[in-house]
Amino acid sequence: MTRIRIYTYQKCSTCQKATRWLEDRGISYEEIPIKESPPSTEELARMEGYLGGKRGRLFNTSGMDYRALGLKDKVPTLSAEEAYALLQSNGMLVKRPFLLTDRGGAVGFREAEWTALLE
Repeated sequence: MTRIRIYTYQKCSTCQKATRWLEDRGISYEEIPIKESPPSTEELARMEGYLGGKRGRLFNTSGMDYRALGLKDKVPTLSAEEAYALLQSNGMLVKRPFLLTDRGGAVGFREAEWTALLE
């Protein structure tokens, strides 16, 4: 059986929609609070691979913290180590929901993408 980990933020409506979608399909998962326990360096690196090396997609670009830190122009210049350290220092900077399985991963919730990955 595929192991499913999903990082969520309790007040995020998209995260709520994603977990409800999983529950409606009877798919069991491990839910981790992204603010308190951001993804590890290894998980961030794996996800970047699943995203075709598009490191910027790891970031929650619509979040208040992202804007407050002025990251729009900074993120493209960050090394992998710098980006991962920044994401780990503040889970609210990570695009959510952040879904990892043994077969792949996804950021955000797009039903078709999750269906292809999980069903």
